[in-house]
Amino acid sequence: MYICYEMRIFLIAIGAITLVLGILGIFLPMLPTTPFLLISAAVWVKASPKLYNWLIHHRVFGEYIRNFCEYRAIPLRVKIISVSLVWLTIGYCIFAVVDEWWWAQVLMFLLAVGISWHILSFATLKRKS
Repeated sequence: MYICYEMRIFLIAIGAITLVLGILGIFLPMLPTTPFLLISAAVWVKASPKLYNWLIHHRVFGEYIRNFCEYRAIPLRVKIISVSLVWLTIGYCIFAVVDEWWWAQVLMFLLAVGISWHILSFATLKRKS
C-alpha cells in the first residue's frame, strides 16, 4: 500500500506524539500508557516499518504492546499499581483539591470507578514459566 509523502510524515508525527504521551502515562496515573503505545504502533506499521520494529522490540515499550496485542491482558503487578495510583491521585483530588464542590467530588469518584473497572476488565497476564 502506497502512502503519499505528506501522509507518511503526518502519521510518523502522530506516532511520535502518542509515544511521548505513552511515556508520560508511565509516570502520570490519569494518562494511560498502553493505548498511546498501541496508537504509535498502529500508525507506524503503515508509515514506517523501521519505527514500528523499533517500538515493538524496545526493551521497555515493546512488552506493553506485545502483551496486549497477543493476549489482551495486563500483568497483575501493573493492574495493582495502576488502580492504586488512580485511587491515590483521585482520592487526593477529592479530599484536598475539590473538597468544597460535592458535585466535582462525585464526578471524580465516578471517574475513578470507571478507570478501575476498565483496567480490571482486561484479563490478567499469567507469568511465563
